[in-house]
Amino acid sequence: MAIPDPKISENRPVIRQLDDAAINRIAAGEVVERPASAVKELVENAIDAGATRIDIAVADGGKTLIRVTDDGCGIAADDLPLALSRHATSKIDGSDLLNIHSFGFRGEALPSLGAVGRLAITSRVAGGDAAVIRVQGGAVDPVRPAALSGGTVVELRDLFYATPARLKFLRTDRAEAQAISDVVKRLAMAEPFVGFTLRDVSGGGEGRVTFRADPETGDMFDALHGRLASVLGREFSDNALAIDAERDGFHLTGYAALPTYSRGSAVQQFLFVNGRPVRDKQLIGALRGAYMDFLTRDRHPAAVLFVDCDPHLVDVNVHPAKSEVRFRDPAIVRGLIVSGLRHALANAGHRASTTVAGATLGAMQPEQGRVYQMDRPSQGFARPVQGFAEMAAPSARFEPAPEVVETAHLPLGAARAQVHENYVIAQTATGIVIVDQHAAHERLVYEKLKRQMAENGVAAQALLIPEIVELSDSDAALLLELAEDLARLGLVIEPFGGGAIAVRETPAILGEVNAEAMLRDVLDELADLGDSQSVQARIEAILSRVACHGSIRSGRLMRAEEMNALLREMEATPHSGQCNHGRPTYVELKLSDIERLFGRT
Repeated sequence: MAIPDPKISENRPVIRQLDDAAINRIAAGEVVERPASAVKELVENAIDAGATRIDIAVADGGKTLIRVTDDGCGIAADDLPLALSRHATSKIDGSDLLNIHSFGFRGEALPSLGAVGRLAITSRVAGGDAAVIRVQGGAVDPVRPAALSGGTVVELRDLFYATPARLKFLRTDRAEAQAISDVVKRLAMAEPFVGFTLRDVSGGGEGRVTFRADPETGDMFDALHGRLASVLGREFSDNALAIDAERDGFHLTGYAALPTYSRGSAVQQFLFVNGRPVRDKQLIGALRGAYMDFLTRDRHPAAVLFVDCDPHLVDVNVHPAKSEVRFRDPAIVRGLIVSGLRHALANAGHRASTTVAGATLGAMQPEQGRVYQMDRPSQGFARPVQGFAEMAAPSARFEPAPEVVETAHLPLGAARAQVHENYVIAQTATGIVIVDQHAAHERLVYEKLKRQMAENGVAAQALLIPEIVELSDSDAALLLELAEDLARLGLVIEPFGGGAIAVRETPAILGEVNAEAMLRDVLDELADLGDSQSVQARIEAILSRVACHGSIRSGRLMRAEEMNALLREMEATPHSGQCNHGRPTYVELKLSDIERLFGRT
């Protein structure tokens, strides 16, 4: 005899149609995650209405008040009730869900906000009368006359009062206010010709302005450059390269910073598709891939990039928050970002970020209180100084002055000294340049190897007697799997039984090398990369490690002609302002900076 399952009720569940208030509260969970989400939806509505100035006021991190005022086209009094209906919108007619040219199009934001808070919309169209409509917890009041000169004011109070459980998941007022600021700044970058003001009115009154960006003028690149300076700071705009590239119907514009301006996290990466701020893993991966030659995995590029295309080539209706997109052909977009950024970085030549000099000067600030040379112990001077040569440290060598006349006018100047067998000091027309000889030569060798490989593979030199390298079985297997790729780099290996590998050829550009040390460098690079990288990325990473192995080592004495040749080659080589790991290869100090260090200004 079958025993009835106690979990099955005798009364079967009944399917019910939820009322509009419940539907709107459920929808609010997707559209309005936190106060910042509400600000995003309201500001986007203002932009879609053609506003040129938008004022955002928030109190208590947006929990008790969010008020967005704009000078857009407004909403007619008769349309106000319809604006609070689900899926009612002026942005699309519903016939083509891909042909979207506006921020909003789903018609969910206003009814969702009215379902979970106290919402009031006051608006006036040109030639019409102002009117206001209020809704609290989904209950809509009649439209009433109001006083307003033009545009729209949307006021949202007591967010989530109708769903108090949601309030428990909000963060502190400070954290919510920061999230709101981030949202406003992203939209401000997307619309440089629109003015934005963000005010904190906690406690009442006019409050304090926490962010302001006045409307920019000029062409799109000039306007964006000015807006980025006000949003991200002058340091970013000073060290950013203009990006302008097209491919197969996609247009990439924006600004990307030099590798030496990299960040410790991805906080300065902003991506937009058809003007819409998005968070797309494929686009972020493409950005990362473009800088793979220049940054280690713990450093992140800074960039503001806009991808524009026919709306039919991208689906923005992937998620209610509209922060995710899906491209019809993502490979085209990825290739455009990688090639566009690499082209811009190549055109930057040997340029390094201005922040390098600033950081250098900061590191050279004097200690607290003035300590003059006469007050210091004279340990380094056991006898009186008889001449300049006796004053120099044993590891510093100075070159004759006539060289300055010939080459000081060049960007990296004329070599004047080598100190500690690693740093080349050059004199320019306006200051001095300090070059890390190993880091600089590492980049130069890497670029040569890349050019060789792109043209006809890296030239190899056969070893008279193959070098046998003993490795573990797993390491040997890993290298032999990549034997064909390594051969393109001029490194030819063969199995020699067990874990042994025979090295038969090495890259000719490196001259005489330690084959075992090179193989272990390659293994280290493979261990750092993991298994997620493409073959091309692995090849370039290995190439970088090979270049490091074959570059001028620290501690090597260089003659004057060698130092000057290094400077000239840096000037002629793309990306030579940073080594393969994103660190600067040189620091430039203007004479005015040096004089300021000594209090001469």
